[in-house]
Amino acid sequence: MFSEHVSGASIVFDLDGTLVDTAPDLVRALNEVVEPEGLEPVPVAEVRAMVGRGARVLIERAYAAQGRHLQSDDVDAHVRRFIEVYRGGIADRSQPFVGCIEALDGLKSAGARLSVCTNKPSELADLLLRELDMERYFDRIVGPERAPAKKPDAAHLFASVDAGAKRIVLVGDSEPDATCAKAAGIPCILMAHGYSEIPVGTLGADRLLESFLDLPDALEAVLTLRP
Repeated sequence: MFSEHVSGASIVFDLDGTLVDTAPDLVRALNEVVEPEGLEPVPVAEVRAMVGRGARVLIERAYAAQGRHLQSDDVDAHVRRFIEVYRGGIADRSQPFVGCIEALDGLKSAGARLSVCTNKPSELADLLLRELDMERYFDRIVGPERAPAKKPDAAHLFASVDAGAKRIVLVGDSEPDATCAKAAGIPCILMAHGYSEIPVGTLGADRLLESFLDLPDALEAVLTLRP
């Protein structure tokens, strides 16, 4: 499935929208927080592109869309409640994207070094991947608290790989991933199934994929071009 080019390479994955479709559980938690306040349930499709902006933005926009405004202290309370509810059922509806597990199995078998570089809080990233039995694939899971800075800062990416790693590819789904890869001077592969607010085809990825089935050819191409 994967060629010898991936052996020893560091393949760094974003989490939400890249490896796992987490939007259903994030919206589940959002609605459990806002419905008791008299808001209509928010459809998943309406906020899928905003998932990467975090709980605060999801909550503020849910209120704004229905003509209501929250004070800062109220937003803080809602965010705390959101995290509590989300944590309690973090993998109830979330699933790896089609082909993801097969790709991770293939990469590990081919000798690649895998890690996660995510702006999701580290505690939640650990919990999600553990609940989905995906933690075992990764040498490092690096949320923003485990790095000097968060994506799109390249320091986050470099905290996700071994010191001195030379052959690095970032696989993501949105602008912070593309910007981070550019800052780090490494190839970027973006998944079209993710949560980008900006049309993903405009972000300048080295490869844009519709499916994990296309990942072997994409990695071979970028690793061959930038050995």
